[in-house]
Amino acid sequence: MHPSRIARAGILALSLLGATSLAHAENLKVGYLPVTGHAKFFVAKEYGLFKQEGLDVELIEFQNSADGLNAVTAGKLDVGAFGTTAPLAHYAKGADLKVIGGIMGLDAALVVTPEKAASIRNIGDLRGKKVATVRLATGDAVLRGALHDEKIDWKSDLKIFELKNPPAVIEAVKSGQVDAGVVWGPHDIRAERQGLKIVVRSSELQPGHPCCRIVVTSDKLKQGDTHVRFLRAILKAEKFAAERRKETIDAIQKYVKLDRDVLEQGYYSPHLDQSTDPNVQGTQKFWTTLVSSEVVDGTRPLAPIFDLTPYRKALDSLAKENPRDAFWQARLKSEPTRNQL
Repeated sequence: MHPSRIARAGILALSLLGATSLAHAENLKVGYLPVTGHAKFFVAKEYGLFKQEGLDVELIEFQNSADGLNAVTAGKLDVGAFGTTAPLAHYAKGADLKVIGGIMGLDAALVVTPEKAASIRNIGDLRGKKVATVRLATGDAVLRGALHDEKIDWKSDLKIFELKNPPAVIEAVKSGQVDAGVVWGPHDIRAERQGLKIVVRSSELQPGHPCCRIVVTSDKLKQGDTHVRFLRAILKAEKFAAERRKETIDAIQKYVKLDRDVLEQGYYSPHLDQSTDPNVQGTQKFWTTLVSSEVVDGTRPLAPIFDLTPYRKALDSLAKENPRDAFWQARLKSEPTRNQL
């Protein structure tokens, strides 16, 4: 056969292989929030990491964790990553949810106007104040837990207004409708650029706390190795983002419509934990905070919410495929400590 015909035949074969692979790809609907912390979803989608794992993923945007978790529990999503409070609050009320991984941690902040910064310097200064949060957001729960620790009753000693999203919180603070507001990245950076001041970060109030957990319903976990492959893609995206900064921001820009420098500062912030593991230890501590501050009823044992098998299989398989890669070895080393039940 003539060399040009061989080349054309090769290209055709590769095209058919790609088409066949796509035809047999498993469809997944995945819910996300339009924030820098969810970049691993965007990277995995834009750079074909989901496809490498035989998954055809549709990313579906939500403005807050409450709406996203409602979609997960209603069966409208196959996978969701919405706060830490939202899945734990639903679980506390009997929802059949499983935490199989994480997409981010930390990243929330309390913002005020420059005029209020002198009088609101810590959580204790919020007594008698008006504070805006986003319902069932991680930062909201960290705030209520910190108020409890300060012997401040969040039900009666101040007024908390639950708004739809961080931009609404920023506007409420700027307009003077509230004295302070809780936002998360990159909206903390946006708040600063609009003249507001960060007075407290959630990492100061609860070091190492998790934020958005990757959750599914138990019936979804019965789909063979689907979630192992999903977590392999997310882990690959974590590594990609750590090594390829420009391409990562390119991906984020398609989903989060903010200036590029804001996105870069937000995602590569020292206040954002980008680990993919379930972080059992941090989540259990967070649960204790929710119970003590009366955000949830703690009568239901928490341990059954965790299913560590998909994450451990995903990480182990990647480490075996790349035995000399320091990235995977570091993840293997940290996993047992963070995920002790």
